[in-house]
Parts: sequence; structure tokens; C-alpha cells
Amino acid sequence: MNLYIRGFKHFSTKTQTMATVFETRLIGNIGKDASVKTMDRGVVAINFPVAHNKNWRDKKTGEPRTKTTWVNCTIWKKEGANMRILDFLKSGALVELTGTPFAKAFQQEDGSIKTEIRLNISRTNILRPSKNDTSEKSDSHEDYNEDSASNLDDYTLNEDDF
Repeated sequence: MNLYIRGFKHFSTKTQTMATVFETRLIGNIGKDASVKTMDRGVVAINFPVAHNKNWRDKKTGEPRTKTTWVNCTIWKKEGANMRILDFLKSGALVELTGTPFAKAFQQEDGSIKTEIRLNISRTNILRPSKNDTSEKSDSHEDYNEDSASNLDDYTLNEDDF
């Protein structure tokens, strides 16, 4: 059944699938320098942890409090692609990231279950370079748009991938 509202044609959900978006924006500090792992089928994973800090003041004591949440981030590239982003993904850098989140759980050697939050990055913006970065990069604040991520197949990761 087709409906016409204000000049737009709307379709019944029974006959056509609706597109959805599940994307997260994260601003935080990189915890350690990015590492590169070459996967099968000519795919490269650039992995790095990002800390998000939530700050508040304790109502009873008035003391400042902080809760840090670590998010493991991955940028997917094709083998042989430009890897210049590695120059900017250094410990201490303040970054703005956009990507698709997912949770991962696995069993540790002691039998306990560990969970983590992961983010497949589609867009990176370096807000403040690392203080350890001694090189002179005039374009360190430019956006980095990962166009090749949308062209890659969906890959399933195992706990030994990182």
C-alpha cells in the first residue's frame, strides 16, 4: 500500500526494508600507540584503545570523581592503502571518532568471562596531537575519512586477533 504525505511516497514496511543507522561518536584520549595487524584476504587492522572519562562531583563529600571507560578501536584498511593515519594515532592524542559499536565477550584462561566495547572506525579527527609527538605535522587537525571501510566485507574477529 502506498501513502502520499506532503509530496513524499512512503512504502509499507511489509513490502520494503527500511534503512537503519547505528553509529557512535567518541571523544577521548588514545591509551597507547596504534598497532597494525595484517589479516587474511589483504585486510589490515589498525588497533588502539581510547579512554572516555566521565567526571562528576560526589554529592556527599564534594570530592571530584572520574569513571574511565576504555573502548578498543579498529580502523580497517586494504593492504597497500595509505597508512599515514598511524603518524597521528599516538598515546595521549585527543581524538574524535565515529564508527559502529559492538560488544565482544570471551572466556579467559581462568574460566571467567571478559567483555569489552569495540568500535569499528569510519571517521577520525585528531583534536590534539600527542604531547610525545615531536614531528612537525601541519595538518594534524584535518579530518581523516575512512572511505575504504564501507567497501570491505564484514569480518568476524576472534579473541586472538588482538
